[in-house]
Amino acid sequence: MRVAIVTESFLPHMNGVTGSVLQILRHLERHGHDAHVIAPAANGMPQDMHGAPIEAIPSLALPGYRNVRVGTSPASRLAVSLRRFRPDVVHLASPFALGWRGALAAERLEVASVAAYQTDVAAYTERYRVAATTGIAQTHIARLHRRATLTLAPSSDSARQLEHLGVDRIRRWGRGVDAERFQPARRDESLRARWGGEVVIGYVGRLAPEKQVEDLVALRSLPGARLVIVGDGPSRARLQAMLPDAVFLGHLDGDALATAVASFDVFVHPGESETFGQTLQEAHASGVPVVATGRGGPLDLVRMGIDGWLYRPGDLDDLRMRVADLAGDARKRRAFGEAGHDAVQERSWDSVCGRLLEHFDEARTLKRVDTSLRARRSIRPETPLPVVPARWQRYIALGDSLTEGLCDPAPDGALRGWADRLALLLASRGGLHYANLAIRSKRVADVCGPQLDRALQLRPDLVSVLIGANDLVKHRVDIPALAAELERAIVRLRATGATVVLVTPFLPGRRAAAIYTARFAAFATALGGIAARTGSVLIDTDLHPALREREHWGEDLVHLSSSGHRFLAYRAGEILGVPHAEALGALDASLHEQIDIGTGLWWSRHALPWVWRRLHGRAAGDGRVAKHDDYVYLGRSTAQRGVPARRG
Repeated sequence: MRVAIVTESFLPHMNGVTGSVLQILRHLERHGHDAHVIAPAANGMPQDMHGAPIEAIPSLALPGYRNVRVGTSPASRLAVSLRRFRPDVVHLASPFALGWRGALAAERLEVASVAAYQTDVAAYTERYRVAATTGIAQTHIARLHRRATLTLAPSSDSARQLEHLGVDRIRRWGRGVDAERFQPARRDESLRARWGGEVVIGYVGRLAPEKQVEDLVALRSLPGARLVIVGDGPSRARLQAMLPDAVFLGHLDGDALATAVASFDVFVHPGESETFGQTLQEAHASGVPVVATGRGGPLDLVRMGIDGWLYRPGDLDDLRMRVADLAGDARKRRAFGEAGHDAVQERSWDSVCGRLLEHFDEARTLKRVDTSLRARRSIRPETPLPVVPARWQRYIALGDSLTEGLCDPAPDGALRGWADRLALLLASRGGLHYANLAIRSKRVADVCGPQLDRALQLRPDLVSVLIGANDLVKHRVDIPALAAELERAIVRLRATGATVVLVTPFLPGRRAAAIYTARFAAFATALGGIAARTGSVLIDTDLHPALREREHWGEDLVHLSSSGHRFLAYRAGEILGVPHAEALGALDASLHEQIDIGTGLWWSRHALPWVWRRLHGRAAGDGRVAKHDDYVYLGRSTAQRGVPARRG
């Protein structure tokens, strides 16, 4: 099997994600499989590991973590790399930024992808007091894992989190433990003597807000106890001031880490955002009882009253009581430690990685099924296909400038956007009454207000909605509120019996647009939920990354060009079952060329006028009316036809 691994973290930065990837590579090499790793570039990164080449992707340092890198390459770069390697499956290790692009690249190449949920990024944003981004992080996680062929959750709690976000195809896959390295025999009495104290209470992990190490203040002045902290991070100086009697050892790894853990009497873990808790397994393997918060991964790893205690999340008095119980009872510590050691002996990395290969095989099978379904239905498998009439008779397009057709002029100067072109495709099946209510600069409130009211008066049987971009680029945006408002409008349209086509807003493939990527991802995920709940057709533009390419964008770099409008129209035609839409699109594209303009003209024609309007509180659509506020007939005759009576 050929396995490509796209990881958010790799050497020289050692953490749980990197450790898992190294174990997977070791297992793949041992069993004769080929591997290729794509990871954020960092100083000191090896060129190969366990027989697998390591491809370094351009990266930026994560604020607050100088040694942690975030990959910045687009999905197209990853697609080129994957195409060259020809993988059977793409493993996404703790995907978020680079992993999202890896998921898109795998989708583009029709390769199965397996996403291992390893880091609760949403919880981290909340812990870092950037709650405004927590919802965006959650929706991005949901969207990413729904894109993957299969998702691996490390614990029952994380599986429930993902299910709550609407992710399906979840399988449990934990982490192995190196029982040869982490074992009771490594206990070092001389080391314990240097630390001091009768009972050693230890913590291992990053020293950062999301780990809640400051909660260990509750253990100060515990009689006869010495607190030993292993790890480093941005919170170290503050924690040393808060815990002046604790021993801070800094970052340890390898045998030094194993010796330190085995020399603890009690292992304590206060973090509430752990999807698994690898250090808890290593403590158990070392014969050390564990006290951990009763949330997340520890729920599956700590057996109350058998190998440790779980305390009530946030209850520091309960934390102190649980630790004091073990600190004061050597016999209980030994019994708990032995039980924990016995429990992890069957969780070797060899058996865990063997199960991972089984998940890879399942993902490949599921991908073949998905591809077959898409070929038959011309629609993404997880998007419910509504009951489609043999032929629509009344089509209305709602939206903003993209649907109005800016930057797509006809020979007579009139605008003809993607919806106009889609209407012509639909009319080829026998004529169509068509109205386009879209007006430039409009927002969700406009579609859900005047445009919706007019659409309901015209009683369509097909409605397309592409809206949200103008809301998402505002200084502040409430994405859940936008989605709720739009869903109410879609429910009203669906109640009339109309088929509704929801199109996710999209951005050009420009670096300047990247600041809005998370917002657009969150809104697109919300649209996916709306489509599923209302039985609407979803056109997920992320499934068509070519739409972001320069040739599909107009000279203002904000609106689609004629090429882009044609591209979107034919993709919509495919999904709606227009015969030979893909072939027609290829023929149409071969007859056109994209015309570009220089930077100077772009500033004078587009950028400066937009800035002037913003400074004066104006919008390009002020005072404009829809170009087709009532039905026009498209068919063999261009004469206006009467609107047919609606079928009961």
